[in-house]
Amino acid sequence: MKTNAVRFLETLGIAYTLKEYAVDPDDLAAESVAEKIGMPPEQVFKTLVVRGDRTGVLLAVIPGNMQLDLKALAMLSGDRKVETVSLKEVQPLTGYIRGGVTALACKKDYPVYVDEFVEIFDLISVSAGVRGTQIVLHPSDYLRAVKGIVGTISQDKN
Repeated sequence: MKTNAVRFLETLGIAYTLKEYAVDPDDLAAESVAEKIGMPPEQVFKTLVVRGDRTGVLLAVIPGNMQLDLKALAMLSGDRKVETVSLKEVQPLTGYIRGGVTALACKKDYPVYVDEFVEIFDLISVSAGVRGTQIVLHPSDYLRAVKGIVGTISQDKN
């Protein structure tokens, strides 16, 4: 299945593979997706939609087994404060639904901040823009595609 995210990668000439999995609407956690596609959760990156008090909407991409460090993201993005947007705002802002959000071919060209863990892997997985399909690609290709700004923006889950 070709999603907008997949088409976008193709226009950039970026190599990828797709991994499909059975969707459980009651469990959209990145850890569950990782298990279903046979990858460690730290290599399956989730995309969160955030709003900064100065920059407005931005996307934060972090390992599936971590949580977003709002203070660190605020510092990196030049905001005093950032907060995740409400679930009802996610689709109107990005064009994607929860469990299928990706920074690739988003509705608007938002700034994308990617956790530094992205650089330690040969391959990572991100949503293909729909529930049930993940894109596996090289981190450097992903960063180039989303114009990602890399920094420390995640922390261990409490």
